[in-house]
Amino acid sequence: MAVAEKVSIELPSDMLRTIRQSVEAGEFGSESEALQDAVRAWQRERHAEAEQLEAIRAKIDRSINDPRPSLTSEEARAAITRFIREEEEAALDETR
Repeated sequence: MAVAEKVSIELPSDMLRTIRQSVEAGEFGSESEALQDAVRAWQRERHAEAEQLEAIRAKIDRSINDPRPSLTSEEARAAITRFIREEEEAALDETR
């Protein structure tokens, strides 16, 4: 277990009230435990966001380095129109 260090923080009264209510309700053993849980959730969120950003960057890199020739805007529109038409036709076939 990591060594705990003491810090002093200032919180808006509504946040502090929420923490104290959670402790009083038995959700946490102390205000410190509630804040530790909040920091762990914040760390998880930051980690997830970093992973998402890395995945987006990887997709961009793959797109930039794609050896296939680029499409003109007209070719792209035609491909999208073709795709939508095929999807609509497939959906109609499923309802028949």
